[in-house]
Amino acid sequence: MTTPAAPGRPATHQPALAVFAALSSAWVFLLVVLGAFTTSIGAGMVFADWPLSNGSLNPRGWLTDLAMFAEHSHRLSAGVMGTLTLVLAGWIVRTEPRAWLRRLALAAVGLVLLQALVGGLRVLLDHLQVPMVDTSVGRLFAMLHAVLAQLFVCALIAVAAACSRSWIKGGATAVGPAVRRLGLGCCALLFLQLAIAAVMRHSFAGLAIPTFPASNFEGGLLPAVWNFRIGIHFAHRLMAVVLCGALPWFVFTLRGDRGATTAMRLGASGLLFLLVGQILLGAQIIWTYRAAYATTSHVLVGALTLATTFWLTWQSHRDGLETPPAA
Repeated sequence: MTTPAAPGRPATHQPALAVFAALSSAWVFLLVVLGAFTTSIGAGMVFADWPLSNGSLNPRGWLTDLAMFAEHSHRLSAGVMGTLTLVLAGWIVRTEPRAWLRRLALAAVGLVLLQALVGGLRVLLDHLQVPMVDTSVGRLFAMLHAVLAQLFVCALIAVAAACSRSWIKGGATAVGPAVRRLGLGCCALLFLQLAIAAVMRHSFAGLAIPTFPASNFEGGLLPAVWNFRIGIHFAHRLMAVVLCGALPWFVFTLRGDRGATTAMRLGASGLLFLLVGQILLGAQIIWTYRAAYATTSHVLVGALTLATTFWLTWQSHRDGLETPPAA
């Protein structure tokens, strides 16, 4: 039987735990894809009950009906995700001497349970309308569900990184404060952008501005008329412009820092490719009138962009986590 970790004992690399943490963090992206595809084809309410689907764990016809397949697959993968997170947290609590990592693993459990509850409320409360904002209570919970998913992605990335050999065995990551500040700023901007995107998607505003790169049919930069859906859509485009400046600034600052590791420099270069891909996919959504493949890919690349930015930022703060402050 594994004995509980002794406080104060130096962290040691556990290969099996590191692999399990990495696989768990990879699984979350499958969950993101299934959730995005379900929303893209309008299948979020194909089952009006929860946690069962049409009163069953194996609803009739779900393997042959695309909408049912999308939503039920999302629910099943979420169940697997919850199990993986519970096992990972239990493993870490039993074997890890780092108190901050044990707390982080338990926080991930809290997030996955909250995410499940919010997902259930999205279904169960969809019949309640909020006339003031012309939407349902369920769709408000769907927006929260989408944002919490991104936070959960970051929590798993942080756990997996802290369990890796390079984190435990590697030397100091002595990047400068400019890299750390820019990383935190870019993470905040990406969270804001993803929150705006969640509101836009669940407000059916993905085509509120049906032209790109222009914002009206006359080729202007600003919409010809304004309402909530056009405003939230335009805010998403405006934030994309901000990120097109902020992310390259972060990337080139990090790559120019002598304390950055080779892995961090490679990750920073990959971030630029993700940014370009995200812009092209955003345009493709408009040009294809929200084709499911384009919208699903756009959500996935957005999650990967946040995950990469967060990982680089997390790595830049490694020393502060692993080296306790002097008494």
